[in-house]
Amino acid sequence: MSAVAGALAAVSVALAPHAAASDAQSEQWYLQPMQAEQMWKHSTGKGVKVAVIDTGVNPHTGSLEGQVLVDEVPKTVAYGATDDYTGHGTSIAELIAGTGANGGVRGLAPEAKIIPYRIRLNGLARAEEKKTVTPAEAIRAAADTDAKIINMSFRSPYYNPDVEEAVIYAASKGKMLIAGVGNDGDTGEDNIGYPAAARYVVGVSSMSKEGDLSEFSSIGNYVDLVAPGEGIPGYCRPSFESYCHGLEGTSASTAIASGSAALIWSAHPDWTANQVTRALIDTASRNWPKDKPTQHAGYGTIRPRKVLENPNYDAGPAYSDPLAKWNSKKGEKLVTEIPPASAASPSATASSQAPEASSGADKAAAGSKGEKTEKAAAESSGDDNSTLWIALGAAAAVVVVGGGVFALLRARRAT
Repeated sequence: MSAVAGALAAVSVALAPHAAASDAQSEQWYLQPMQAEQMWKHSTGKGVKVAVIDTGVNPHTGSLEGQVLVDEVPKTVAYGATDDYTGHGTSIAELIAGTGANGGVRGLAPEAKIIPYRIRLNGLARAEEKKTVTPAEAIRAAADTDAKIINMSFRSPYYNPDVEEAVIYAASKGKMLIAGVGNDGDTGEDNIGYPAAARYVVGVSSMSKEGDLSEFSSIGNYVDLVAPGEGIPGYCRPSFESYCHGLEGTSASTAIASGSAALIWSAHPDWTANQVTRALIDTASRNWPKDKPTQHAGYGTIRPRKVLENPNYDAGPAYSDPLAKWNSKKGEKLVTEIPPASAASPSATASSQAPEASSGADKAAAGSKGEKTEKAAAESSGDDNSTLWIALGAAAAVVVVGGGVFALLRARRAT
């Protein structure tokens, strides 16, 4: 395996096999506390397309029939897009937009659509690596489609300028980029991986059914939101014969965050990525000042229903970046604060379409304390019923769900 595939991994962990398809929705424990049925009265994600950059997506599972827009994958990056080599990408797609047909997983945004991309991640056969596109290539391609959201349930510990430039380009095109922060929290270090640590990316951490912040979730400056990420059904083998029990990882959290964003964007199609992001941040459940996100829980637990139930919700200015404090560089105009119509054309060069990429020193600090700034040899590739809310006390981060409490050392995000 090349350094590329070895450095990049999907951000899901263990699965226990053989959950029957009929059991899948009964295992989607988070739908009830998020009040999904109530949300679906307001929005189902209709009209929103989500690019899933992953191991590929099988469009023929019961839950994804008619949901995957194969013909909208740009031809230059289409190789293997519907040939999921691990089952991971298909699991993510179902969590976002599965219809629930035939007892399958029902996505949080069941009328959203998926545009699939296959990239080089762990588990890809060596013979397939050269044919399969890099993350940077997939991100750029997705930026040039009408997908509104780009879901990236993968991570690398290494800073990669090509990926950052692709992210900047996608942000300049008005896309909302969402990524899992990683599953290395048990190391106890500031270890957010990329692309979650890149500017303009919303980093998502995980929580359990009991309301605990997942011990495996990576911590650091670029945790923005928390979403369910434990005990979720998914595929653990590419045969797709049955679901497996207990998908765990920030991959699932990322998908649920993407589904949440799709619900909001469907209800407010004229909003920008800034406004959707701001709405998720402003309505997130927390018990600490909004302007002091923590390294463990960011701005809090997602609660899209709080936006959807208010038809007059004010999401603020369209071209003011709610994460500007973390995205800005001295003397640089944020691409998220420039209307896409005035941004460069898709054919422009990286240097002309967006500000020059960071040297890596400032970004690497978020992902690996600054030691891993080198380039890879090649492309590295709640609510109201007291559930699903997070309360952080003065001395410790405390997650409270149904009376259960789990304490963590408090740590503010560095400025």
